[in-house]
Amino acid sequence: MTPGQYNSAFYEHSFLADKLGIELVEGTDLFVRDEVVYMRTTEGPQRVDVIYRRIDDDYLDPLVFRPDSALGVPGLMGAYLAGNVTLANAVGTGVADDKAVYSYMPEIVRFFTGADPILPNVPTWRCREPEALTYVLEHLAELVVKKVDGSGGYGMLVGPTSSTTEIEDFRAKLKAEPESYIAQPTLALSTCPTFVESGVAPRHVDLRPFVLTGGDGMRITRGGLTRVAIKEGSLVVNSSQGGGTKDTWVLDR
Repeated sequence: MTPGQYNSAFYEHSFLADKLGIELVEGTDLFVRDEVVYMRTTEGPQRVDVIYRRIDDDYLDPLVFRPDSALGVPGLMGAYLAGNVTLANAVGTGVADDKAVYSYMPEIVRFFTGADPILPNVPTWRCREPEALTYVLEHLAELVVKKVDGSGGYGMLVGPTSSTTEIEDFRAKLKAEPESYIAQPTLALSTCPTFVESGVAPRHVDLRPFVLTGGDGMRITRGGLTRVAIKEGSLVVNSSQGGGTKDTWVLDR
């Protein structure tokens, strides 16, 4: 379920739907009758059991959330609460995407497993803590600062590539609302040859793997989604900030 072709990540939505072999739909393609979700097709209504949604909670159902949403499906939450459709990801799971939660992951792993994490976290400063805030303010030009509830590359500062004015403006925001931000070191992302207007040139990339969890355990899919920062020197690969996608190659010896 996609917001539509004008969404910056629409290519990803269509690509994933194609590779998964499932229908790509917008809110207007679905309707709810007697707390059951149906898809409109040329052969009549077809019942829908699972929706992989790429729409924020606020826009999912105008009868429950934002009444002005034209992206969702009226009655969808009623069908969901009745147990007649599965939403992946479930409503409310965005709380786990809070960037401050990430900083607690090593402690969470130790609590539930009794062991240290195999992969270390990127060092993260929670700016709501006075000591961390002091450090971040003193090293703004070296760090990446992000809103804890931000996404899509919005509301962030990449210190090494920001102007003095941008850094000072962000410093004021940080002092006013320290609890809204976390900070991390600027990572040296890999580069990959990329075809751009000037020809073939190196651009920064990152890899997003997909992990599926269910009753039979956890599986990591082969390959993943490689995102690329089209703008020269940029470390922000989000499609909403002008980033793009590249083929993901898995080398097998």
